[in-house]
Amino acid sequence: MAASLNISGLDAGYGSVHILEDVSLSVRDGETVALLGTNGNGKSTLMKCIMGMVKPFAGTIEAEIDGVKHNLVGRSTEDIVDLGIAFVPEGRRLFPRLTVTENLLMGAYRKHARTEIARNMAFCLEVFPRLAERRGQLAGSMSGGEQQMVALARALMSAPRLLLIDEPSVGLAPLLVSRTIDKIKELKEGYGLAVLMAEQNFTQAIRIADRGYVIVHGKIEFEGGSAAELNNNELIRQFYLGS
Repeated sequence: MAASLNISGLDAGYGSVHILEDVSLSVRDGETVALLGTNGNGKSTLMKCIMGMVKPFAGTIEAEIDGVKHNLVGRSTEDIVDLGIAFVPEGRRLFPRLTVTENLLMGAYRKHARTEIARNMAFCLEVFPRLAERRGQLAGSMSGGEQQMVALARALMSAPRLLLIDEPSVGLAPLLVSRTIDKIKELKEGYGLAVLMAEQNFTQAIRIADRGYVIVHGKIEFEGGSAAELNNNELIRQFYLGS
């Protein structure tokens, strides 16, 4: 049981506007990779390319699931999810007029996940006990931190092998950011996931990342082979630490 992701020479954008240029990165089985960059540098566009929401101008996106390689370029988002790739978008994108339980069940429509609904639901409610207390509450009436829990749990309900998370810290108070990052680590370890996390909060992301990339104006400007390499990089200090 293994999952990995390889992106090579990716160019993408919207119409005549180029956002990503020659982006290459990888996520190996069982690791958490941070994609670091401030707003407007192409993190979300890259995530949408992986999920089939944006068609690249050039380059390759390949996922390997249990020894089988899949070219993701040209596939529909539904097909990509069905391979075992889940996406937690920036802003959560919940169904506000559905309850917590109903939102979670919406994540379990993938054929493979339907046989594991009870197991995945139990795990989600164990990791997020707050959701267990609020199963019947409408998602739209919850706090930002609680909604992020629902979004993460909904992704897990699809029984993914590879988890993409876009800006989990957006709109959350510092304490909730820390707790959310800790929960991502717990989910990754509990299910043996490979994780690609796009994040602008360097300090929090580096706590759980095995390694990472820095994206600036749509280009990968630095690849850190470890959290220590990221922490000691001049580009990181310039953009994140104000030195």
